[in-house]
Amino acid sequence: MLTVHHLRTSQSERIVWLCEELGIDYDLKLYDRRSDNRMAPDQYKALHPMGMAPVVTDGDLVLGESAAICDYVNARHGGGRLAPGVDSPDFADHLFWFHFANGTLMPISFVEISAALTGADSVPDFMKDRKARAWSMIEQRLSDTPFFGGQELSTADIMMIWSLTTGRAFGQFSLDEYPAVRAYLQRIGERPAYRSARAKAEPGAEPLLD
Repeated sequence: MLTVHHLRTSQSERIVWLCEELGIDYDLKLYDRRSDNRMAPDQYKALHPMGMAPVVTDGDLVLGESAAICDYVNARHGGGRLAPGVDSPDFADHLFWFHFANGTLMPISFVEISAALTGADSVPDFMKDRKARAWSMIEQRLSDTPFFGGQELSTADIMMIWSLTTGRAFGQFSLDEYPAVRAYLQRIGERPAYRSARAKAEPGAEPLLD
């Protein structure tokens, strides 16, 4: 049985959404953050050598890293249906946004989060420039297509969602200048699988969709 180990308010929420979109059988285990430092509890850290979310187990397999988990679950348990094939016109764009999520956007977010946690006076100018460029690209993409991967929801959306929602809460980032992003999040919020995932992964917490 596939088990998703979800650390509350973390990137592992995207894996719960993935499983709900695929409609597969899985076991969900919730872990609360520590009260003293808001980090993962020891039992979560013990799951994987990196001690970070997300983590899934599947029989004897223990797998970390969001992108690896998305590829594994989609291929092994979902028949690959949430990723366009190589002959699809959306194939390359899907790959770009799938990897952009944690390859570019997440590092920018973590620089800001780290600055806030350590009391640093400011974020370097080059990182501010990267953030502006990234969000401009995101806004343009969602103005041109309904989903990051193209015409259909894909694992690119699963990967991108955290930085657009929960991740923004750490930096109080407003979407006032990004109407296409806001419209996209409203569409995602209406999906039954997303609502089900949020209810299971973050009971009592409203998603940051505007």
